[in-house]
Formats: sequence, C-alpha cells, structure tokens
Amino acid sequence: MTNQIKIAVVGVGRWGVHLLRNFLENPQVAVAAVVDPNSERLATVQRQYFFSKTTEKSILLTTEWQKIKQITDLDAVVIATPASTHYSLITDALNWGYHVLAEKPLTLNLKECHELCQLAQKRQRQLMVDHTYLFHPAVERGQVVVQEGELGDLRYGYACRTHLGPVRQDVDALWDLAIHDIAIFNTWLGQQPVSVQASGRVWLQGGQGEHGGHGRISPLSSPSGLADLVWVTLTYPNGFQAYIHLCWLNPDKQRRLVVVGSRGSLIFDEMSAASPLTLLHGELEMQANHFIPVNQSQQVLQVEKNEPLKRVCDRFVDCIHNNTPCMVSSGWIGTQLVNILAALTESLNQNGKLVALSTNHY
Repeated sequence: MTNQIKIAVVGVGRWGVHLLRNFLENPQVAVAAVVDPNSERLATVQRQYFFSKTTEKSILLTTEWQKIKQITDLDAVVIATPASTHYSLITDALNWGYHVLAEKPLTLNLKECHELCQLAQKRQRQLMVDHTYLFHPAVERGQVVVQEGELGDLRYGYACRTHLGPVRQDVDALWDLAIHDIAIFNTWLGQQPVSVQASGRVWLQGGQGEHGGHGRISPLSSPSGLADLVWVTLTYPNGFQAYIHLCWLNPDKQRRLVVVGSRGSLIFDEMSAASPLTLLHGELEMQANHFIPVNQSQQVLQVEKNEPLKRVCDRFVDCIHNNTPCMVSSGWIGTQLVNILAALTESLNQNGKLVALSTNHY
C-alpha cells in the first residue's frame, strides 16, 4: 500500500508486543523498526511474527534507540517502555520530528508532562497517550448513558481493580492501576476532580531498612515503600465522589466500575465478556412510612465487539494523517491524569490528607 505511515515500536515487553501486533496488522502502517534493550525479547518477536529474510532486511531490529534515526522517512514512534524512561525518549522523538504514541502514564512528573505537550505543539507533532480503556466500546456507550441522564441525579461511584500480580518494582499500585478508573470516571462525568484522598498499605516492598532494603524503591513511593493496597477517593465539582479499591496481591480478580444515580446504577464489568455493561433500574419510594424498592429492572446494554487497543492504534494513525490531536487521549489529557496521580501520592504520603487539585487548565 502506498503512503503507509512508517512506525518504530520501542519496547516489546508485556504490553508492547500487543501494540506491535496491531500495527503489523494495520494496512496503513509499515513497521520500520522494533527497539528493545533486551536482545532475547527481540529474538522472541522475530520468531513470533515469522519475519522472513526479506522482512528482516526491511525491519530494523535493534537494542539501540539512536539507530532509528537511520531510517529514511520515519513518521512516528510507539513507546511502550517503563514510565521512568518516557521523558527522555519522547523528548528525543519529538525533537527528531516524529509523532509519538506513549504507554500510560505519560511520565511520572507533572512538569515533564507539560514540557512534552508544549514541545509537541512547538514541533507540530502529535503526542498521544495509550489510555486504552477510553477506547473500550463499553466505556464509550457508558459515557452516553451517564451524560444523557438515564441514571437520574448522580450520587456516587466506586471501582475495584484487584488481581494477584503483576507486581511492579518501579511504581506502586496507585500509579500502576488507578489511572484506568480515574480516566473512566472523568470521561463519564465530563469533569475533573477538585480534591483527592488516598491511603494504603505496604507488605511486599518496604522502604530502606525493611525486609533487607530493596534499592529499587521509586521516588513516588511512600516512606514505607511501594503500596500494594490503595484506597482512593475522588471528589468532583458537583459533589459527586468516587471510591477506588486497588490491590495487586488479591487473588479475587476484579475489573469493575459503577456509577450510582437516583434512578439506577450503571455497571462496567470487564470480567463479564458477554455483558460488560449493565444498567440496573431501581429507586426507593415512601409507602406507609417505609422506603420500598420500585421500578426495578435489569438491561444488558449491547456494545460493539472491537479490541480497544486496535482502536487506539487506528486513532493514532488518523491523528498522524490529519495532524490533529486526539481529543480522547491527547498528551494534555495524559497530563491531567498525572496531575491527579501526583496529588493522590501526596495524600498517600501524608496518611490520607485531603489534597486540593491545581486549577490549571490543560
């Protein structure tokens, strides 16, 4: 196909291989390079995707990031590396003239996020963040349900994201898991939180001096180490509050988010493949001095069957073709989410102190 976008995929670990797969399958894209510092991963990718001798000559497989500059007419890079490496890699890519799709979070530092967004604007390149859930058909349908008022007056929300691993050693459970549910709540409500609170517990990776010391404790951790369990409270301008339970050492795997209103609840349950989005109608009515449940019903909402990550990749391609920002998941939206995570970390490190969010507009 002519006029294909030439892309380099940087990082082919647990998530990067899925990004690579989607771009290899996209007829509008030519994968020009795969970069990973781990040569064994490159060898695995080579075997998995059956690169022929002809393909090997056309796709650069390298452990050295700088070598992508050798590729003629490279258009974009896809960065799926640890978040601590994002700032330097994205800065290089934008300065070299490439569009960028980065795995979440954009960076671990709010100031760096601002700088990258401003650099992208200066270079007239697109910077997009892979907040995959924002491209999930159930999340898109849920946004319509909430914003059309089907739930009545919104009261509160809650989410649970638990599993037995994977346990990160660069960030805590807050930075690893919370961004998904925060992004969904923000999108469904059409608002940003005005204040946040977080509390947590550390069991596996204590701070220096505990459990023999680890030496890899992130600067984002609390003084006691990397939190394995975190409870989050988000408060929005209209008084709506969302509560999120996060844990990576709980065998009870849950991926569930609920918004409760005066006329019912909307449930997004990712673990229910057949019916991920359910609308429960029901309210209370006073009868003879008692509150009685009335108007109860259950409606499984139909959603499109489409891989969210494929939609992320397709949208990135469209943004490059049109050189226009992704309104769903731009660098600035990624910056908003990092701002919220930074405030939650401040609260976590101060034993659940209420932290007001900056009123900066992005």
